[in-house]
Amino acid sequence: MDLPRARPAVAAAFLTQGLVFISLTTRLPKFSDRWHLADLDLSLLLLMMVLLAGLGSVVAEKFAARRDSATMLRVGLGLTAVAVPVLTTAPALWVFVAGLAVYGVALGVIDATVNMQAVALEHRRSRPMLPSFHGAWTLGGVIGAGLTLATANLPLEANAALAVVPLAVAFAPFLARDHGTTAAAQTVAVPWRPILLVGLGMVLFYMVDTAAATWGPTYLDHTFSTPSHLVALATFPYLVASGILRLAGDRLVATYGPVAVLRVSAVVASAALAVVVFAPTWPVAVVGFTLLGAGVAVVAPLSFSAAARIAGGDEVDLGARQARVDAVIARFNQFNYVGALLGSVLTGLVGSGSLRVGFAVPMVLILGLLPLARAFAPVAVPVAAASGPPAG
Repeated sequence: MDLPRARPAVAAAFLTQGLVFISLTTRLPKFSDRWHLADLDLSLLLLMMVLLAGLGSVVAEKFAARRDSATMLRVGLGLTAVAVPVLTTAPALWVFVAGLAVYGVALGVIDATVNMQAVALEHRRSRPMLPSFHGAWTLGGVIGAGLTLATANLPLEANAALAVVPLAVAFAPFLARDHGTTAAAQTVAVPWRPILLVGLGMVLFYMVDTAAATWGPTYLDHTFSTPSHLVALATFPYLVASGILRLAGDRLVATYGPVAVLRVSAVVASAALAVVVFAPTWPVAVVGFTLLGAGVAVVAPLSFSAAARIAGGDEVDLGARQARVDAVIARFNQFNYVGALLGSVLTGLVGSGSLRVGFAVPMVLILGLLPLARAFAPVAVPVAAASGPPAG
């Protein structure tokens, strides 16, 4: 198994996912203007995309069990390469919606499979790696937000060129599964109760992260007299701060442990959202988004890492362990979309009159990480004694 080549390949997939997603979300004001979409219309389209992403994650689980996560990751990247030019060059609203739907499915497939790849590599290396992998996603997002700022005066059609990136990465040497005695994965119970607690933490993260990514630019655009070419500043510094913390996250977690890191994250994130909610001017709101990026940076990677560790238990057969963890990660990824629903849809609906009110919701709820942090402690779970449905 060529682990040295697999790591940069998986990192490139994370980067691609962040690049495309942030490139599209930071252009939501432009899409809204082109198709004359109200905030409610946009909320419904985001709801459609999130639901289809959940479907894509389920599809990834089923097919990854039969083949492997590397194959499904390539499928997701290929779908992205198709969807991006369709929704950016759409001649009619229904074509735009169709492109967004295809992208939603691809989003779910990639989210599930790229994290399957990452946790498999982390297990084989026996050291924290998820924060830096998610840091690659953030780096892609920084590049995407930077492109939005640099090409603000170009027509939306120019963004069709982004399709080249996922198409190229689809040919990277991802980690192939060592199938081993994978039948064992079907007979060992998975301890779902502790996984659900970790999943609640990920819901809270994606609630905040998606709210910032999808509504941050619109918040600057509608709430303040922000120059139109600078609305992406709601996302760009958020991602820069998040990326710095994620790249340092492997060392931080190894030094202080996930519980302490998560509790500090919760306090910083809530304070940052308070700055956003009560900001008197758009530059102050940008400072709030920047602090928010630093606050929540490592929550998602620690969630996936903890879920994989719990799911893997004390299984020694590599193929059996990876098969079971793949199935759990795909299901665990659904928490991503529950959080995305709260972040993108609920924030938009609650904040339909004022997005200040919309951002007040995650400001309070993110403090739920304080009691949940204990569930992330690296305590061995006796799989043989666990109760719950099998991961088949």
